[in-house]
Amino acid sequence: MHPIQHAKSRADRPAIIMAGSGETVTYAQLDEAANRVAHLLRSHGLKPGDAFAVLMENNARYFEIVWGSQRAGTMLVPISTRLTPPEIAYILRDSEARLLLSSQHFADTVARLRAEMPDLAVLMLGSGGADDLATALATQPDTMIADATAGLSMLYSSGTTGQPKGIRPAPPASPEVEAPVPLAALATYGAGMPPDGEMVYLSPAPLYHAAPLAWSSIVHRLGGTVVVMEKFEPEAALAAIERYRVTDSQWVPTHFIRLLKLPDDVRQRYDLSSHRRAIHAAAPCPVPVKQAMIEWWGPIILEYYAGSEGIGMTMINSAEWLAHPGSVGKSIYGTIHVVGPDGEELPAGQDGLIYFENDILPAYHNDPQKTADAMHPRGWMTLGDIGRLDADGYLTLTDRKSHMIISGGVNIYPQEIENLLVTHPKVMDAAVIGAPDPDMGEQVVAVIQPGDMADTGPALEAELRDYLAGQLAKIKLPRLIEFRDQLPREANGKLYKRELRDEFAARAAAHEEVA
Repeated sequence: MHPIQHAKSRADRPAIIMAGSGETVTYAQLDEAANRVAHLLRSHGLKPGDAFAVLMENNARYFEIVWGSQRAGTMLVPISTRLTPPEIAYILRDSEARLLLSSQHFADTVARLRAEMPDLAVLMLGSGGADDLATALATQPDTMIADATAGLSMLYSSGTTGQPKGIRPAPPASPEVEAPVPLAALATYGAGMPPDGEMVYLSPAPLYHAAPLAWSSIVHRLGGTVVVMEKFEPEAALAAIERYRVTDSQWVPTHFIRLLKLPDDVRQRYDLSSHRRAIHAAAPCPVPVKQAMIEWWGPIILEYYAGSEGIGMTMINSAEWLAHPGSVGKSIYGTIHVVGPDGEELPAGQDGLIYFENDILPAYHNDPQKTADAMHPRGWMTLGDIGRLDADGYLTLTDRKSHMIISGGVNIYPQEIENLLVTHPKVMDAAVIGAPDPDMGEQVVAVIQPGDMADTGPALEAELRDYLAGQLAKIKLPRLIEFRDQLPREANGKLYKRELRDEFAARAAAHEEVA
């Protein structure tokens, strides 16, 4: 199935609804707009395989661009709206993007990019000038291009441990625009998404991220309606479920945490009876948080573990999870191997680096060393996560390999500490990192975003230390606790720990210089 088919059979069915404004795009309108985008790309000299980039906030035009690229055979490069101009410029050069599509929301950023990259072609949504994207699209035909072929997306890693790297996907199995894709089968048979076109799917996260982009596209292939939140707000998400009679949705653990922090009367105010499937991923979910969500929403919560690389996937429903708390499920795509430092597979119950064995593996664009570093000698590939399998084949994630703290020769996984901190009623978010320490190598540092900055101070610090002391070994307890009104977290749930590590490393270096 494909939106092209739905435009013929269900032309008036809403394909996109913007949750806040109510703006609606039907399948017929989406098809015509996508055709114009494809013609526009050709008019700028983009051939199948050529790259272009998109830097936009969540809006309905985003999907029109996605589906236009998909039929132009081009490589769409979504760019995180959180990145700085130098980081964006790096991605534009690395991907060899020949065109940037953006909006007036990023006018200042685009101005800096133009100064640094004067030869880059740019079209801006809402500029009103010669580079106005809407004006350029209006001059293009709304019919299918003559040389239509399936396109791809190249997502860049979040750059949490260095420069972001493009994940160049393998070519599609078929160049035909309307050819089926594997994720559609996983969505219907694995996640239970209905293929009858009646699904109403809420997407609360930014569209440049892998999961919202991929799963929303699958909803369009299945003929459903994607309800897009312009920006996630917990109460607004509940209101959108009620208003649009949402049947399916996708979240990250930070969404759940913020939803659970709402007052009880707000949580119970909205009718969620239409809601049948709530999918979540992107990071390990603290066990108490997920238990509370299942108690609230019922056994409709489905979790998966995967990555932008597309090398494998696990999945677990609520009933399985209640029997295996903390697990992300069994593999439904790819074979899992948990490996020790010597490269040998570990028995059930032991933590190690997680690899997936698969016939089709991607490569990191322009970085053969990063690709080689992710590979096992037996041809398996890792996303860099640590975890363990139980005797029944259920996978549990421990943490990212790159996040591990080594203090006094002991391996400490920050995720365990963070999971406890966010369950404290006065904590909204938490990041735990390793900071340089002259005696221990690294010391455990907790950076806390409280629910109310007015609560911060020695009393809250003491309360949190007491809270952790009864649940963690002494070596895992934070040596330092700091409070911030915001953590460097992506809207997609990814935490930019690199920024915090760099900050504390610089502070340690400055202290050493003074000493």
